[in-house]
Amino acid sequence: YDRISIHGVRRVLLEQQATTLHFPLEEMFIRKGASNAEYESELLKVLRRYRDNSVCSVVFGDIFLADVRKYRERLLAEIGMRGLFPLWGKNTRLLASRFIELGFKAVVTSVDSTLLAKDFVGREFDEEFLSRLPANVDPCGENGEFHSFVYDGPIFNEKIAFKKGEIVLRDNRFYYCDLLPKSASA
Repeated sequence: YDRISIHGVRRVLLEQQATTLHFPLEEMFIRKGASNAEYESELLKVLRRYRDNSVCSVVFGDIFLADVRKYRERLLAEIGMRGLFPLWGKNTRLLASRFIELGFKAVVTSVDSTLLAKDFVGREFDEEFLSRLPANVDPCGENGEFHSFVYDGPIFNEKIAFKKGEIVLRDNRFYYCDLLPKSASA
């Protein structure tokens, strides 16, 4: 499969993203259908390595889901680490607009079809996209309404080249837009 869970983005694009940002990439592999206990076990293995190298905090982009924050904090506390949440409590409409104003470029890679129509997947994450969102959909997709892939912006050393591929429905609920690296032929 070689894709990122939930987002559906090909691994090679994630690798390109890390390379152009000059960020180290540590991948964690979870088998398809893994239980939450298996996920937590693998995650804690990775986090212990960081802790053992004097990393004491993990930064998360969570904005307002208190149960998610508590879950993360509980896991980290098990191994003596703590979570940092710099976006916590911020206005998501303002955050989304600021992201765009700063010059970041993203494409919507998956949508929950119970909340958004198929035509939202594969679209640019821009002001037009935000203006078309139904009132019950968070502008940052904080409730899992949609996910995206950031491919350019002021901190990128170069734009990640891709083309949009097939749109598919999976699990009878989520639409995914395949992003093909420009060098890919399929």
